Amino acid sequence: MVSKSYSNLLDLVSGEPPSFAGLGRRIPRVMTVSGIVPDLDDSDSDSSSSTARERTIIVANQLPIRAHRLAGTGAAAWSFSWDENSLLLQLKDAIAPHSDMEFIYVGCLRDEIPLSDQDEVAQTLLETFKCVPAFIPSDLRTRFYHGFCKQYLWPLFHYMLPLSPDLGGRFDRFLWQAYVSVNKLFADKLLEVINPDDDFVWVHDYHLMVLPTFLRKRFNRIKLGFFLHSPFPSSEIYRTLPVREELLRALLNSDLIGFHTFDYARHFLSCCSRMLGLSYESKRGYIGLEYYGRTVSIKILPVGIHMGQLKSVLSLPETEAKVKELVEQYCDRGRVMLLGVDDMDIFKGISLKLLAMEQLLVQHPKWRGKVVLVQIANPARGKGKDVEEVQAESFAMVERINEAFGQEDYTPVVLINKPLQFYERVAHYVVAECCLVTAVRDGMNLIPYEYVISRQGNENLDLVLGLRSNSAPKKSMLVLSEFIGCSPSLSGAIRVNPWNVDAVADAMVSALELAEAEKQLRHEKHYRYVSTHDVGYWANSFLQDLERTCRDHIRRRCWGIGFGLRFRVVALDPNFRKLSMEHIVSAYRRTTTRAILLDYDGTLMPQASIDKSPSAKSIEILNSLCYDKNNMVFLVSARSRKTLGEWFSPCENLGIAAEHGYFLRLKRDAEWETCVPGTDSSWKQIAEPVMKLYTETTDGSTIEEKETSLVWCYEDADPDFGSCQAKELLNHLDSVLANEPVSVKSGHNNVEVKPQGVSKGLVAQRLLSNMRQKGLLVDFVLCIGDDRSDEDMFEVISTAMACSSLSSEAEVFACTVGKKPSKAKYYLDDTAQIVRLLQGLASVSEQMRESGTIHGLFCQCDKQDVIVNCSNFGKECLIGWQMVGSCTSY
Repeated sequence: MVSKSYSNLLDLVSGEPPSFAGLGRRIPRVMTVSGIVPDLDDSDSDSSSSTARERTIIVANQLPIRAHRLAGTGAAAWSFSWDENSLLLQLKDAIAPHSDMEFIYVGCLRDEIPLSDQDEVAQTLLETFKCVPAFIPSDLRTRFYHGFCKQYLWPLFHYMLPLSPDLGGRFDRFLWQAYVSVNKLFADKLLEVINPDDDFVWVHDYHLMVLPTFLRKRFNRIKLGFFLHSPFPSSEIYRTLPVREELLRALLNSDLIGFHTFDYARHFLSCCSRMLGLSYESKRGYIGLEYYGRTVSIKILPVGIHMGQLKSVLSLPETEAKVKELVEQYCDRGRVMLLGVDDMDIFKGISLKLLAMEQLLVQHPKWRGKVVLVQIANPARGKGKDVEEVQAESFAMVERINEAFGQEDYTPVVLINKPLQFYERVAHYVVAECCLVTAVRDGMNLIPYEYVISRQGNENLDLVLGLRSNSAPKKSMLVLSEFIGCSPSLSGAIRVNPWNVDAVADAMVSALELAEAEKQLRHEKHYRYVSTHDVGYWANSFLQDLERTCRDHIRRRCWGIGFGLRFRVVALDPNFRKLSMEHIVSAYRRTTTRAILLDYDGTLMPQASIDKSPSAKSIEILNSLCYDKNNMVFLVSARSRKTLGEWFSPCENLGIAAEHGYFLRLKRDAEWETCVPGTDSSWKQIAEPVMKLYTETTDGSTIEEKETSLVWCYEDADPDFGSCQAKELLNHLDSVLANEPVSVKSGHNNVEVKPQGVSKGLVAQRLLSNMRQKGLLVDFVLCIGDDRSDEDMFEVISTAMACSSLSSEAEVFACTVGKKPSKAKYYLDDTAQIVRLLQGLASVSEQMRESGTIHGLFCQCDKQDVIVNCSNFGKECLIGWQMVGSCTSY
């Protein structure tokens, strides 16, 4: 993978002419858009491939930069430094020692930069830090961040519905437009530095959820990953969002979507199923969604901490001094410290933690005077009435508890309501006997990870703590809310429902009174996990999966469809293309022995149609095709022979294959035959009771009984529950029918049991074989279907030429309905296009019969060629065989 930035601002900001030596003639500020800038010669691009570095562009709401205002103007008025606490910087630091990958950041600064300083500041940040700042006007940023993001999207993703104006913000179209505008601004900034052919783009968090659409619209093959750091709510919560489909489709314009836990990913997949009708598959451990021919991969991996940074802070003299101070303040006085570190917001559960502490002191008097809860309250990231209420409630509760249980030299709750230096927080981790996290909802929360590593300590800290040696067993205890992202990863923690105050209090006592050996074992288990699953492991794993997902981009034909935020890219195999009317009509009129195989449901009849019987127009088209003596037309359906016989009784010469081809007849007056030897249907006595059981327990499901098969349908059931029940039923039937001569298959919203060896492919194979035995060498095959069962037909006719079942010059058209992965070589968009195609072929047959022409119509104009190649020939004529210009029958 090569990074040849065609808009390389990193060269531009140096003020020097761009040097192409060793860089493969890298051209600054010029996009390689097809048709605008010619490709460079191969020799130079080869040299670039061997020297250029891999590059990832990290896009997030905030840059990992701290800005300080100085005196003066322009860039000189500002001092910039890395924000060591930023996850975006930590992932770079964790990867850099083991890789030559280059990172560029795109995002906002926390401070507002005056318009007059922005150009110089942008140049300084790009030159010094490889950061591209997005300068957003103050009023737009307020509507974007404090408006839509923090007042609406963030509460909703944390399960707070805006039932009243006081409970989260009501949806405001004005704020939504600000959100979209800022995402568009980010996309414009990214265009300044991206090389779409080689760069990876990694977008972070809910602030930029529609950014993938803007990027995919500009570059269809962009290598794009997205990671959501907040929870993703259940579908019942998410579906209340007025722009729910826009956000889902925007995320699906990514190649890889990452979540911290399976719960968050499951909720996202459920929303895609319920609102977009998409289903997912797990292949070899990877979860993927098929979306218009693209596979969108789902990554489930919680983020880790920066081990190197934390260990370096543990080794600081300031940390050692602070630990010594805390030991004297608590441990030397016989106090046991419980520690909480939370932002002061409504979802962190600080008040619930304080209530549990109060309950502990009430129910366990022996711990009065001994246990101290130190609560570090970081400033809230948002602002508003709810933050003020949480703060006021917390202060009041702390005051009440201290008044009730405090003593002259004992304060049961210590509330630190100010930002602490990182080393000060780490010192508290080192001294605390137990860490408490009682958030009611949190995306991840890395506080427990930091606590575990800090408790491992080092030799100097062991001396301060009074441990005999660094090899002495370490211990740590965690009481964690089950509603936070890190909870599933820390299996040795005591998990609690934070709303159950009594249970939290009991858990705190258990953490204090647990045997020392048990505390050590839990600590060792947690330390092994946290130390091996750090931020570097997380970032490397995500980027490796992103590279794997994007490998086949170059092999796909891509084009965009849809407007606005409903834009998406259709990606298809290079050999998979839309069936051209001109192409198939040309082949149709040149050939003399034709086989036409048609599926019914989803092909001639839309799946959503309530009345499934064929229209008079369909009957007329089929009859026109059947009256052509050069045609053998077969309808191949899963429906029963009774239903098909009644529906298509007006079609005298139509061949019908019923129940996936088990029953077959060549024309209306012919006897029904079977494609396989007669089978015993006693297996139905086993399968039907099982299906009835699932029908009773799955509202909206039905059983369809046919002569040779049974079908359990759940089209009208809840999508998630129906799919889950279908998987269970499939396994159940596989088990009870293991010794029966039947196969159990899962289809579109159904599970079917049918005799072994029966498939639509067998019909195609038998039809071609019979025609060959009669001396008819087929030179035209048209096969159209829409679901999995039709793939068997596509496979048979695609290989028929190699098996000498067809003429060596046969024209073969395997066509599926809709753009999707298929064994067919062609597609048409919907049933309406299928009907128009067949109507066109039927018109050709009628006109050829009327003119008495077998091999077609000729042109009397200048070309003197067959009419489909005539320059005067148009689509109108192609379908209706009307005279165009000087073209006429000959």
